[in-house]
Amino acid sequence: MHEERIVVNQGGAYPLEGILTLPEMDKPVAGVVLVHGSGSSNKDEKVMKLTPFKDIAQGLAQRGIASLRYDKRSFVHARKMLKDGIIDVRKETIEDAVEATSILKKDPRIDKNKVFIIGHSMGGMLAPRIDNEGGNYAGIIIMAGSPRNLDEILIGQVEEMISKQRFIAKWILEKQLHKYRDLFNKLPNLSPEDAKKIKFGGGTTLYYWKEMNEYPVSAYLEDLQKPLLLLQGAKDFQVKMDKDYASYQKMLEGHENVTFKLYPDLNHCFVEAISDDITRASKEYGVERHIPGVVMDDIAAWIKEIQ
Repeated sequence: MHEERIVVNQGGAYPLEGILTLPEMDKPVAGVVLVHGSGSSNKDEKVMKLTPFKDIAQGLAQRGIASLRYDKRSFVHARKMLKDGIIDVRKETIEDAVEATSILKKDPRIDKNKVFIIGHSMGGMLAPRIDNEGGNYAGIIIMAGSPRNLDEILIGQVEEMISKQRFIAKWILEKQLHKYRDLFNKLPNLSPEDAKKIKFGGGTTLYYWKEMNEYPVSAYLEDLQKPLLLLQGAKDFQVKMDKDYASYQKMLEGHENVTFKLYPDLNHCFVEAISDDITRASKEYGVERHIPGVVMDDIAAWIKEIQ
């Protein structure tokens, strides 16, 4: 394999450095666009000592599949985004994913009819919407995604942390939870203009959450006809097997276009879990590990089966 430096949005307001990873080839090959989870993240989707997107890109190249990964807009241009106006997932994620897809499809070394999206975490939640809003992929791969609303997931994570804390730490989290619930309960009745006036973490406003909730995952998946691959680590403490993965299974029961893969020993980043305790996140992500070959084998085999 070899890697090439590319720029997504070259000449635009938000240029992003990326890497096109190519396998050895004698004809055009399938390609995937990698879309990040929540928060600011570089092209490797680096989380402390883990680099999921680098692992996936190199693993797929070894199996004959190209990929394009790039820095997230909020990782490179956070200040400019805030200065330019309200942040929502279209500006933060969707526009860049569609542009990256266009780059892949225009490359003569890539089979334009076999371009896929791999969305991780929130990127997985957005993947069907990205497909609908211009990606037009041959198939969709969701890793550790959720059909639930983002605010519901956050509330659940804080509740789990509270259940594992005592004394002052528990009291602080309970106050935070009360604040979150109060704000999120207002979402359905807030106008877009009012939602944009209420700050909520990382420079965003409640509009970020409201806008995303207006495009539920179910609206795209329930009638989806193209191939869909859903992967989940059973020891993921951010996106839960018994809530999120199970909800996908219930929603998509009987859909012949859907394939499910569950990995008993893997965490949210699809490396071997050290613990499934949400309060030990720094240790969970602070020890270098890499995505095992079985995950790459499953993704590559699924892509190669699609005509």
